[in-house]
Amino acid sequence: MALAADKKLLTKLVMAGDSNVGKTCIVSRYTDNTIPSYISTVGIDFKTKTINIDDAELKLQIWDTAGQERFHTLSVSYFRGAQGFVLVYDITNPDSFENTSLWMKDITMKAGEEVEVVLLGNKCDMEDKREVSKERGEKLAWEYGIPFYETSAKENINIENAFYRLSEAIYAKRSSLLIDQNVVDLREPKKSTSCMACR
Repeated sequence: MALAADKKLLTKLVMAGDSNVGKTCIVSRYTDNTIPSYISTVGIDFKTKTINIDDAELKLQIWDTAGQERFHTLSVSYFRGAQGFVLVYDITNPDSFENTSLWMKDITMKAGEEVEVVLLGNKCDMEDKREVSKERGEKLAWEYGIPFYETSAKENINIENAFYRLSEAIYAKRSSLLIDQNVVDLREPKKSTSCMACR
């Protein structure tokens, strides 16, 4: 069952990961097809993009969080209420890869275990400086049960695919919940509480 096609579905996505892994570049590439001239996000920023899935419009509100430790508390406060996360590490920075486990803990704690997440190994255009193999990224994603892509914001590799895959999973979950609610409504009508005999 498709969700109402005449209504834009607001979907909150959050970028997560260490500083300088390319989160801002990924968002800018996806929403504006540009690469920003600045380096690090200070605090929080967000951009929007509307996409279509099964004739339904999803308005993606993409929150770009700062990865620096001094902004950590502020960043994770925006995790609540998110339907999806883009968790990013830098394939040239093994520390950023190791820290994905800490970000996943924050995601689970603030947004719940059922939230949709996609893992990105960014800067795959810098093969000569690679320190994290693609196999390690694939293994980590398999352990978490989430999709994985190696991406490059600079060369626009797999950016569109990653966001679409995440958005599609969120939309499918919403559609499934709507179907389940309709089944409950049809099969289990609420009993009236006006009569003591019905209690």
